[in-house]
Amino acid sequence: CGAAPRAPNVCRLLGRRACGFYARDAGVALRNNMGLLRTILCQESTKFKNVWTTHSASPIAYERGRIYLDNYRCCISSIAQEPRILYQKPKCSKSEKIEDALLLECPLGEMLPNPSDYKPSLIVLTVQNWLLRLSADCGEILEKVYLAGSCCKFRYLSWDAPQEVMVVKSAQNKLPAEARQAGIQQSVLFHLAVFQVLPLSFIGMLEINKKIFGNNVTDVAISNGILIVMYSVGLVRLYNFQAITEKFMEQPFDLGCEFNWNGQVGIVGKYPFGLPCNIKITDTPPLLFEASTLENAFQIGGFPWHYIITPNKKKHRGVFYICSLKDNALAKNGIQDMKCCSLEPDWIYFHPDMSGRIIHVGPNLIKVLKLKEVENTDQNEIVEDFIIMANRENCVNSSVTVTSSGRVVKKRLNLLDDDPEQETFKIVDYEDELDLLSTVAVTEIGADGRAHLDLRCNEHGILLKSIPLLESWDVVRSIPFFCLYKLLNPRK
Repeated sequence: CGAAPRAPNVCRLLGRRACGFYARDAGVALRNNMGLLRTILCQESTKFKNVWTTHSASPIAYERGRIYLDNYRCCISSIAQEPRILYQKPKCSKSEKIEDALLLECPLGEMLPNPSDYKPSLIVLTVQNWLLRLSADCGEILEKVYLAGSCCKFRYLSWDAPQEVMVVKSAQNKLPAEARQAGIQQSVLFHLAVFQVLPLSFIGMLEINKKIFGNNVTDVAISNGILIVMYSVGLVRLYNFQAITEKFMEQPFDLGCEFNWNGQVGIVGKYPFGLPCNIKITDTPPLLFEASTLENAFQIGGFPWHYIITPNKKKHRGVFYICSLKDNALAKNGIQDMKCCSLEPDWIYFHPDMSGRIIHVGPNLIKVLKLKEVENTDQNEIVEDFIIMANRENCVNSSVTVTSSGRVVKKRLNLLDDDPEQETFKIVDYEDELDLLSTVAVTEIGADGRAHLDLRCNEHGILLKSIPLLESWDVVRSIPFFCLYKLLNPRK
């Protein structure tokens, strides 16, 4: 007997389920909606209109439909038809100035202790070492954690694991000039405090001591469970942070609990005690990996794992080596050099879409590269996936020109690759939900710079839509400036 006329293809259904697609799961509706939005954005009849513009004396930040002005004191929603102020906190003294901020969003599949935890919130770090969690909708203070006294100045927030583990880093500790002249030595260079977020909980605080890590440490970070230490000589060293925590954690502490630490009695995270430095690294941890690279430029990504460095010599500036993390072997065609002559350097990074590809951006050229296995070997080859070229068809860069009278004029200097009169790439970004690669290219016309935003297929680089930006690029880049474009309903 034959199958029912509308019966699904069982093999195809099982194949889609193996890839994580289910007919009734919430992700199907989201993917369909994002697909429709992408189609609407890129169709020819869709127009964009400038609906709101603002200037600011301080930097402007944007996160998930919220525009932050006045050093995060003013929050404006950009989701409504007309931008509206969500909250505006009163002016504060310099001691209450916000140094850095991160947006927190509710984790999926977890029970949280407070109803407010299910709504977005903003973690901010103040000059006086206070870590505050604010409601993203009204600015109300939901939690307060005091980090430390005057022994260190915390200045930076970053993610170890996005929306899971947060790192608060101090500025580099430096002794006053009088103390240095007196011969007093400063051994502790940085402090790092690590938190689990939503609910906010304290994991531990550690010191980066030059007696353990060396005298030439210039910076430090924690990312994806790796402690990264950078040196002035161009050396980058990687350590397993989880192994460090397990080996050197002296005692765990919970926020809000009483403690007796080194003769001090107080409450964890409360003024004036703050947080105990409970991860004491007493000897050098096992080294996972190290690389010598110019200006500490080091990236890991791809599949299988590779890393990108610039050899630690000034003559190699602008040259990138792509090597296997497994055995440090240079990939075939792994030396990438655009040989461009420009004021602004080209840049390279692993594609944020987790495809393992690499994006290399120059003044007039964007290369999307991918790793490909070389047959019958363990080596990988770097091949071009696609290329995006700037529109320079009408630009003639000849060293010899002939005037109308027939006189031959020779130019003494050739144009730079990023000459302002030529179209030059300034921004390359990836929109993950719509799977679009966006580029901004700029050409200076007279005294102004004109720019256009191009939306491209992320898989093949095909141009789907070009949107001219009406504002002068010189204005956009010289002062804090924010312009909001809204999608107009396309005519049928």
